[in-house]
Amino acid sequence: MKFEIAHCNINVQDLDRAIAFYEEALGLRVVRKHEVPDSSFILVFLTDESGEFQIELTWLRDHADRPYDLGENESHICFRTDDYEAAHAHHKAMDCICYENPGMGLYFICDPDGYWLEIVPVRR
Repeated sequence: MKFEIAHCNINVQDLDRAIAFYEEALGLRVVRKHEVPDSSFILVFLTDESGEFQIELTWLRDHADRPYDLGENESHICFRTDDYEAAHAHHKAMDCICYENPGMGLYFICDPDGYWLEIVPVRR
């Protein structure tokens, strides 16, 4: 199943845990990692199988021990999938679905840091 990424930057508390979640939940893979020795952050870029869409995970050393305030404009991140039923079954098996609205044809999964990831079908 393919996920099209509609928003690209996510702050995480535990980088390894977040990478593992996005690899398993959305089938993304790490394509590069950027770490400046004297800086307080690490950027990890993941992409879908086509390499067309990227997501950026940001880990801030100063904030590693406390949750993020997602802020007014970062309450959730939207992903579109070309196989909605398979994605829904996969996330049910992972037990990470936190809200479903069958009437609207969407559901949300929750990542380890509390971000709500909206899953919707690709609308042609």
